[in-house]
Amino acid sequence: VGAAPRRCRLPTHGCFSGQIPAFAPLLEQVKARLGSLAGVVIVADALHAQVAHARAVAAAGGHLYVSVKANQPTLFAQLKRLPWARVPVGDQHRDVGHGRRETRTVKALTLQTPGGIGFPHAQQAVRITRTRTTAGKRTRETVYLVASLPAADARPAELQQWARLEWHIENRLHWVRDVTFREDAHRARTGNGPAVAAVLRNTAIGFHRGNGETNIARATRRAARRPHDLITTVTSSYPTTQ
Repeated sequence: VGAAPRRCRLPTHGCFSGQIPAFAPLLEQVKARLGSLAGVVIVADALHAQVAHARAVAAAGGHLYVSVKANQPTLFAQLKRLPWARVPVGDQHRDVGHGRRETRTVKALTLQTPGGIGFPHAQQAVRITRTRTTAGKRTRETVYLVASLPAADARPAELQQWARLEWHIENRLHWVRDVTFREDAHRARTGNGPAVAAVLRNTAIGFHRGNGETNIARATRRAARRPHDLITTVTSSYPTTQ
């Protein structure tokens, strides 16, 4: 993998049923753009904890770091049963802001046999515990992941950072598309409809982010009430042609 693995988060989000078959073509696009997947770490959400995806990434020379949830019940149960109580804390990070305190604790366990938990090429099992306190209320969430990199190439602090960056994308883009724009409920399912709709949503999000908006739902409501302001903002950036 080398001293500094490259990280790539595949943007496969869209129509839920289309994400899994979209993985392989997008992987080929990333490979074509970078020239090679050697030293590249593909970070993906739980939907992509697929045997075929793990094998495809490994065959291309890359590595997969993927979360595991109840959609893979056997693998999830295997990860949960590992002796985490005997594993020392590998990394811990605390954040304070926006009236919230959050602690993220990482434990990483080297598997005795790569793929020994029933997932191809898996070399490390990872558990990240997020404890959050907001307005005096404390919540705790535990996430399990698998990585095809050995401990020498993916230390707990790096595993923490990669997972956090993936969650950052989920929160700033995919969560907005899912909840604010209700993407999964959209009825466009054939032809270029889903792709066009996704481009329009991304354009709207990018426009509002570029204007310093932090609440996309509020910005969308404001734009709907004052459409002429939105049109003026967009058209004023370009010279009028005769």
